[in-house]
Amino acid sequence: MTTKPFTNIKACVFDAYGTLFDVDAAARQEQASLGDNWKAISDVWRLKQLQYTWLRSLQGNYISFWNVTEDALDFALETANMNDAALKKRLMDLYLKLSAYDEVPETLRRLKAAGIKCAILSNGSPEMLDAAVNNAGISDLLDGIYSVADVGIYKPHPSVYELAVNGLETSAAHISFQSSNGWDAYSAKDFGFNTIWCNRFSQAEERLPATPDFQITNLTQMLQLVGI
Repeated sequence: MTTKPFTNIKACVFDAYGTLFDVDAAARQEQASLGDNWKAISDVWRLKQLQYTWLRSLQGNYISFWNVTEDALDFALETANMNDAALKKRLMDLYLKLSAYDEVPETLRRLKAAGIKCAILSNGSPEMLDAAVNNAGISDLLDGIYSVADVGIYKPHPSVYELAVNGLETSAAHISFQSSNGWDAYSAKDFGFNTIWCNRFSQAEERLPATPDFQITNLTQMLQLVGI
């Protein structure tokens, strides 16, 4: 991995789910209904959500991330023998209001104050991203919100990462990309971004082409790495 901070970074692009927004927040708020295995259900929900994006991309069968999220939740609840329509609706509604991690607003404020553009690049549908951003109160700190809906295929397809380059009118060499998902960080580095893996969940190293430049545990730690 790189040892020296990046230079001449003009934009910081963030993955949304797991990076800015807590993907366990919906299930955590329904602990009373889900019981002691709420975290296991949340983990299955998230895993199937990602798996379905990859499989649908390979199949050429794109549907919106909202629909993928619903399909994944159906799988998770059925696996837990909890086929409860009312519970499912509550969880889906809560997914639109996922809380941001504590350090997110201040990190974005400091980047903006330093003259660095900030944007989201996500699998999320535009409606989901708008809802999460508004709920977190960070809309005024973002210069762009880019969704895979514009290209009809999910990460880590290169056309997704290209959305940020085109939208921000900034070359990959001047962009720092942050993701909590190892596969996403590795793939973004392979695309050509300067890349920081926010390894919140102590994941093992991926066996994929290209290694992220830095590995951190929360977004506050990225500031010095982009020259702030």
